[in-house]
Amino acid sequence: MRILVVGAGAIGGYFGGRLLEAGRDVTFLVREGRAAQLAKTGLVIASPLGNASLPAPPTILAADVRTPFDLVILSCKAYDLDAAIAAFAPAVGPGTAVIPLLNGMRHLDVLDARLGSAPVLGGQCVISVRRDDAGRILHLNDLHLLSFGARTAEQAPRVQGIATAMQGARFEARASDDIVLEMWEKWVFLAALAGITCLTRAAVGDIAAAGGADLATALLDECRSIAMAAGWPPRPASLTQARDRLSDPGSMVTASMLADVERGGPTEADHILGDLLRRRTAVPAPDHSLLRIALTAITASETRARRVQPA
Repeated sequence: MRILVVGAGAIGGYFGGRLLEAGRDVTFLVREGRAAQLAKTGLVIASPLGNASLPAPPTILAADVRTPFDLVILSCKAYDLDAAIAAFAPAVGPGTAVIPLLNGMRHLDVLDARLGSAPVLGGQCVISVRRDDAGRILHLNDLHLLSFGARTAEQAPRVQGIATAMQGARFEARASDDIVLEMWEKWVFLAALAGITCLTRAAVGDIAAAGGADLATALLDECRSIAMAAGWPPRPASLTQARDRLSDPGSMVTASMLADVERGGPTEADHILGDLLRRRTAVPAPDHSLLRIALTAITASETRARRVQPA
């Protein structure tokens, strides 16, 4: 199976690197600067679950993508989605499957519109990982799950083939029968996590210590109500885990969106918080919607950062 990993950043570098480590036919679609860096230093993964150093991993530039791949793993930020699709579109043929690992759901609509719905599977990952200034992939916890699944019955054979190809790689790969529900569950949790940590500019434990754990869980309940009205009610176990994680007094977890806010860069706020708000149809908005307040705070920070940046 020929696998194209779009990008060799934190997510793509980790899962693509693990597949390459396991001997799979992996190529990274990257920009010129990252291609040069990988040629010089290799792809380096530092992880509590096992390090890896992969010299000169195969790379390709967008201008050179001319033939279809069997699988495309897409892990870009939402604000880079249009550019990413333009870059990898020539790699999508009649038998190609695309696993998008973006958060939220709007990217599925965009991918379906650009590529057709046939190749686009559901997908999500659970991992804490970042790329450092030297280009190394730093795995920060002991979770590394990639789940994927069919959105239509016709996609089921492709899913089984992908599951077979991922066996033996050093991460947890799981073919899911409820991938869209899993994506909604992650979206509900992530919107609450991003909203509360960006609004307070603090970690979960700091918020709890300040007496704000109830605000975090109230934001979670607001997000849950939207998912329920959309026909995707999170399962009780998922909600219990989310509430525990959002109220853990010892947790130093923040959403990656907070780092984007703090450095004055673009964020996925509209894709994750804004799109959830736009799906509020059958649910009346609370008098003081925490989700709307959080989105306003993040968007205002983005606007200010663009305004005060030096010319």
